[in-house]
Amino acid sequence: MRAISIPSVRRAVRAGALVALAVAFATRPVAAQTAGTFDAPTVRQAYLTELDSLQSKFLQLAEAFPADKYSWRPAAGVRSVGEVFMHVATEYYLFSPMLFGAASSPVVGTGPQAYRKLEATPTKEEVLKHLKEGLAYTKQSVGAVSADSLANKRKMFGQEFTVLESALVMTGDLHEHLGQLIAYARVNGIKPPWSRGM
Repeated sequence: MRAISIPSVRRAVRAGALVALAVAFATRPVAAQTAGTFDAPTVRQAYLTELDSLQSKFLQLAEAFPADKYSWRPAAGVRSVGEVFMHVATEYYLFSPMLFGAASSPVVGTGPQAYRKLEATPTKEEVLKHLKEGLAYTKQSVGAVSADSLANKRKMFGQEFTVLESALVMTGDLHEHLGQLIAYARVNGIKPPWSRGM
């Protein structure tokens, strides 16, 4: 059996996110389509809709994990269950708004030490609170960015991103963390609540 590399898994996750966004865009009016491109407000709406879908699964998993499993980690130096959930909340508070040209939340602050501090309190209660408040923040802040500003490229991580690239980067990363949490759940004998299979 051939080993699957982490980069190939990441490419597959990002490809899945691209397909999800493409399906969302396919239903928009023909008048909004121009030469194979997508207008920025449509990209934003598809992105926020996809966040709702992801959030539903994150919250279901967060509820399904018993509180005493939040400290479980597959190996030393790897994020625990609670730390992965809090990392997702951090992305809602910080990276998602910034990639769309909005300010990050004051809940997190700035710099790696600030968000690591938030991620260091991964109790079930804190996770549920910050997943909900973090998504509310990203939806409000990204939703408030003007259509003209959305069309601007954003510089993060040493690269420039269009609004479509920003949406793909964020949904791809969040889908990757969802997959990580599904694997954590399965290893701990927890069936994802939305799953029909064993």
